[in-house]
Amino acid sequence: MNRRLAALSVLLGALVVRPSSAAEAGPVVLVVDLDDDDADGVPDGEQPRVPPSPELLPLRAPRGAGGPDQRPASVPAGVRLLADGSPVPPGGAIPAGARRVELQAVRAGRSEVALGGKTLPISAFEVRALDGAGRRIDMARSHASLQRTPPDRLGDDPFGNLDDPDAIRLLVIGAADDLPLTLDVHSAAPSGKVIDRLSSVPLGHVACPPDVAPGLVCGSTRPIRAVADDIDRNHPMIADRSLKGEVGGALVVALPGGPKLQMIRIAGPRSSPLGPLGRTRARLRILMVRPRAGGPPPMGGDDAGAIAIARAEVERANALWGACGVSFGPLEELDITFVDPPRPHLLAIGCDHGLPASGGAIRVRVDGHEVTAAIAPRMRPDAAARAVAAAIGAAGFSVRLSDNPVIGAGAHGTTDVLVRRPGGALATIEPPTSGAVSTDATLTACIGGVELEDGLQHFSDTDAIAGTVEERALLKAFDDGDPATVDVVMVPSFAGGGRIGESFIFADGGAIRNTIIEDRAGLRADRASFALSHELGHVLLDEPGHPDDFGIDTPTRLMDADAANASAYGPRRLTVDECARAIRQSGAAEPRLGRQSGAAEPRLGRQSGAAEPRLGRQSGAADSGDPARRPADPAPPGAAEAATPRPGGAPGFRPSGPVPLLAPWPLAPLGRER
Repeated sequence: MNRRLAALSVLLGALVVRPSSAAEAGPVVLVVDLDDDDADGVPDGEQPRVPPSPELLPLRAPRGAGGPDQRPASVPAGVRLLADGSPVPPGGAIPAGARRVELQAVRAGRSEVALGGKTLPISAFEVRALDGAGRRIDMARSHASLQRTPPDRLGDDPFGNLDDPDAIRLLVIGAADDLPLTLDVHSAAPSGKVIDRLSSVPLGHVACPPDVAPGLVCGSTRPIRAVADDIDRNHPMIADRSLKGEVGGALVVALPGGPKLQMIRIAGPRSSPLGPLGRTRARLRILMVRPRAGGPPPMGGDDAGAIAIARAEVERANALWGACGVSFGPLEELDITFVDPPRPHLLAIGCDHGLPASGGAIRVRVDGHEVTAAIAPRMRPDAAARAVAAAIGAAGFSVRLSDNPVIGAGAHGTTDVLVRRPGGALATIEPPTSGAVSTDATLTACIGGVELEDGLQHFSDTDAIAGTVEERALLKAFDDGDPATVDVVMVPSFAGGGRIGESFIFADGGAIRNTIIEDRAGLRADRASFALSHELGHVLLDEPGHPDDFGIDTPTRLMDADAANASAYGPRRLTVDECARAIRQSGAAEPRLGRQSGAAEPRLGRQSGAAEPRLGRQSGAADSGDPARRPADPAPPGAAEAATPRPGGAPGFRPSGPVPLLAPWPLAPLGRER
């Protein structure tokens, strides 16, 4: 039987010329063609026009095709005769000049095709995909999914149903003499490149489903797992039935060492509170901040090394978030920029606590120009900032305001005054030649300097909703005005240790949104912590907390607060509810306010102001997966930047608008990714 399959191409070329030799070799064996090679959501066996594929049996068209004497004498119901990909209707003739004449099996079983006075015996077998409960998965209208559960042993019956929402069994149906004994299963990337392979997967005899015709038999594989990475792939408990996969790619079933039989695409969970989840894409903008102007990159030794590290980190995020059908795009398309720490361009009115004014003045030098703004008693920081902005604007500079929410220990929200030169470059703010920046007894003013050689001053639970002055000076300097991207800012280190990553999310109502900061320690933690993947979870889920803050501690969950484990039982799993929440909070179905770091209207923050620290992320490091960030609010009345056009190429601020972070990313034919 296997020799017949291996010699299939030889038989196909000669079947019309030498039917007797084909008959002597037995029936030609075909696979029922119910997958979806062109990714249009319609099984190939039902399409009005079928693309070329290995499942089709090419024939040599009879001479004089199209004439009344060249009509097929018999084409059984389980087979379609195709001319240039289109079915020839029953009783119809092959069109004259047809370049492709093929047979396509659409039902398992044995039959005969009579064509051009020749008879060709056909035997077709079917490959089905079954879920953990034994239900059939439509290979065209549905999909496979990446594993969301840790490795586990099979029960006493390796071909029985199991409590695994993602593993699939391959069921082969056909005549007993024509079924293969083993199958090859390999996973393909969206490019069509083979990622991984399981060779000679054995088929065990099982009872056939009720809809299978009498006389046919069934064989099944054990449950096969499509997994995110080699840690899952190589776990000894499941290594012989696991292979790495990629969202947008496919699991391809083939004969041992032979051609493709059928395939099923890989996307998100097949069942969720929102229904089946397909594939969505988020776009990242990665900023590599050097420790000093003109210095080396924050990690990697040189720019090429830093790019390789960033791509590896995003590759891990693609793998883990693939369990939800979420991708951050091809690694070669990553937007990676190297930047120097910004010069002091930010003046924080109220600094952190936002006390009202007692009366006095705020005095600074902007590019050497002395600027003074009078501050009236009882002025709140936002009003005082507008007085300062007017004074700086009168000196010929472009000024934008960014209002921050009230922190946990604050009286009022603070306001950042962001100053640029007329051409768009950052201006330099310095203290006055003599005296303090603020002469007001209660209203403070702080110049936002970024000094990364001693580490970035990070927020605590009290001020996480707004960020520290140094964080605000760093992040607001590079805001690009695009509400549909997630900014990932990589820095050398956080000050004081104990922090490897943090995030700013929409839900906290702050002026910095959809932004992540990660340092070298987070990258070194690698797959023990998945720092970037975890922080992306806070952004996409729009959730500052962790599932174990007030619930059951589950160290296998990616969003766990304190797990650090590089094994298959470490923090790497996303639940189906988390997948659905990510789509609800960040997908196109949920209109979001446009992201912006500047001109965010102050709001009252949550009572805690931030997410709890994520502890124990490597040598006791604390990774706080939190704070505020997501598309934002319109500029407050009187904002100094409202009428100032953004110079070409100059960083801007996120405008308001219903722009989601996750956009649908339709599946495409393998090798033809859109």
